[in-house]
Amino acid sequence: MSGHNKWSTIKHKKAATDAKRGKIYTRLVKEIILAAKSGGGDPDTNPRLRTAIGAAKKENMPRDNIERAIKRGTGEIEGAAFEEITYEGYGHNGVGIVVDVMTDNKNRTVAEVRHMFSKYGGNMAENGAVSWNFEQKGFFNIPVAGLDEDEFMMQALEAGAEDVQLSDDMFEIYTSPSEFHTVLANMEALGFPIENAELTRVPKNTIQADDVAEKLIRLIEMLEDLDDVQKVYANFEFSDETLSKLNQD
Repeated sequence: MSGHNKWSTIKHKKAATDAKRGKIYTRLVKEIILAAKSGGGDPDTNPRLRTAIGAAKKENMPRDNIERAIKRGTGEIEGAAFEEITYEGYGHNGVGIVVDVMTDNKNRTVAEVRHMFSKYGGNMAENGAVSWNFEQKGFFNIPVAGLDEDEFMMQALEAGAEDVQLSDDMFEIYTSPSEFHTVLANMEALGFPIENAELTRVPKNTIQADDVAEKLIRLIEMLEDLDDVQKVYANFEFSDETLSKLNQD
């Protein structure tokens, strides 16, 4: 399993942070604004916006907040101008880390990201030094309950999925970025409940990090907790024993 799904299985370690509803809403609002800015305010013709709205609704964001964010993106309402930036760095054991941010103040954000890398045992890297090892993919989960594994995998592949993996009580479906929304629509049409749909980065190669697991997770948590950070990706690999220990802490 990659750093992508390993991290997803220990997300509950930072549940107390993510439970800050305002912080979740801030990240979702930024994504809606940029999605509307780049592709227009109609979710039917803007797949990125459609995905962002879906994520916002899943978090029970009020309709007014969503509509206001769309209008800010299309310029109907004035507001801060956000831009997307990616920073790269290394964590413990040379684990590669990619940090996606949305900010209205690039100087502030890069200083904060650099400080977190330095404070928690990592270091910043030049653009391209780490990101080459990550592929952009569409990703979503479907609960296993009541589904036959072989039959489901066949349906998912016929719907356009590139890969299907079984992880605990979830099927993990991966797609090419360009086919992401088509596959989502196909699976929804078949009646499957979609969870955690997103465009993500999946590492091509991973690094064993059992001996530095707690320090590495702390670094990633601190980066994710920065206000301007949207997502953090890393190419670490943990053994099942280490993963179990992290889940118990």
